[in-house]
Amino acid sequence: MIMSESKNNTTDIQPVADCDQLRNTIQIEGRILSTRNMQVMVDRDLAELYGVETKVLNQAVKRNIERFPERFRFQLSDNEMTELVTNCDRFESLKHSSVCPYVFTEQGVAMLSSVLHSETAISVSIQIMDAFVAMRRFLVSNAQVFKRLETIEYHQLAMQQHQQQSDKLIDEIFKKFEEKEATNQYIFFDGQVFDAYVFISGLIKAAKTSIILIDNYIDETVLTMLGKRASGVDAIIYTAQISRQLRLDVDRHNAQYPPISINIFRQSHDRFMIIDNDVYHIGASIKDLGKKWFGITLMKDITPSEIVNRINGVI
Repeated sequence: MIMSESKNNTTDIQPVADCDQLRNTIQIEGRILSTRNMQVMVDRDLAELYGVETKVLNQAVKRNIERFPERFRFQLSDNEMTELVTNCDRFESLKHSSVCPYVFTEQGVAMLSSVLHSETAISVSIQIMDAFVAMRRFLVSNAQVFKRLETIEYHQLAMQQHQQQSDKLIDEIFKKFEEKEATNQYIFFDGQVFDAYVFISGLIKAAKTSIILIDNYIDETVLTMLGKRASGVDAIIYTAQISRQLRLDVDRHNAQYPPISINIFRQSHDRFMIIDNDVYHIGASIKDLGKKWFGITLMKDITPSEIVNRINGVI
């Protein structure tokens, strides 16, 4: 390869391959890329078409840099080079390059023919210019097709956004259900005797320090359930009436198991159970769980101390 600078500040470059062979093997149209809303060609592709090294091509341009303003030739950014490598396998070698390539617009390619002053440069430049013209014609003639494709893509994007909004709404609905479940609001229907029994037993077993039951209807089944509490957990029952039979049942229970205190308290119509720091409202007496519909609700706006203080104020 011989390169010499001429008096008119152009460069004569001898081709390394026959121009006819190059024309037959290179598809120029496939080398025209789009970036920054412009059709351009990469310096490496142009150097291959002209039959020179990329370095030689850019050196010739630098010697005549005044002929190549930014709109004729510019350097790709790091992101643009990454996109180029991703989309074009032939630029794989640029993946680890620290220098971004230059690209030439149609005007820049036309100017190259005056810088690379040779028969090959002129011939190849004509082919490239024809390719740019063909590309423009293709874009113009298919403008409606591209517009339709753009419309289809817009509708697909709109559908995707609608689907995302629907998914978000569904997630919010499920979140509401989860929040409702987190409030420990439960309902048991008639016949769910065992389910209700297991649920209340689970609450009793979960107690760490104390259990307070306010229920006007107590029998030995309630004592049996309270007997499931952990060791060291206090149990107190407040009820409207303590019959002789209930007193006997409590005494016999306490003689064998950790004692349960029982007191008279007639001011409550509903049933409540306090497990440590949680207050539950129960729609049925413990001894009748599952016989009819009833609900259990964790009351978050009241503290155990409020209830205990009111009980002590009455007693």
